[in-house]
Amino acid sequence: MEQTTTKAVLAAASFDEQKYFFEPRFLALPQAVQEEVHILCVTLADKLMCTFCMGFLPTGDLYFETVPSSQTVDFDDIGAQLELKAIEREKKELLKALKLWYLVFQTPEGEALKEQLLQQAGREKDGEEQA
Repeated sequence: MEQTTTKAVLAAASFDEQKYFFEPRFLALPQAVQEEVHILCVTLADKLMCTFCMGFLPTGDLYFETVPSSQTVDFDDIGAQLELKAIEREKKELLKALKLWYLVFQTPEGEALKEQLLQQAGREKDGEEQA
């Protein structure tokens, strides 16, 4: 498991290019979650007329970035921030689940926790078999 010290891009969509990118490293996410992320990115890129990117910080927290379109002369930074705050409220459960998934499956601490839980489950199973 690689140690992440910088941001890790999850997905991005470009209004200018009409393209979508999903980081292959995260293909283990459930398909329904991948689709929801896709819709979120494309919708925000189109609505804000920007390149919209979302990903993970080393802490597991999600980040959002907007890069104004080359076609936009007067990008509304305040409007974009308000839109992102609305997404944080409306998609709270999705964002929480993404953070938990990242921490468990993409960090060394998560790997150690999974190993500990598997060992504990093995000991409990052994105890049941001996009874």
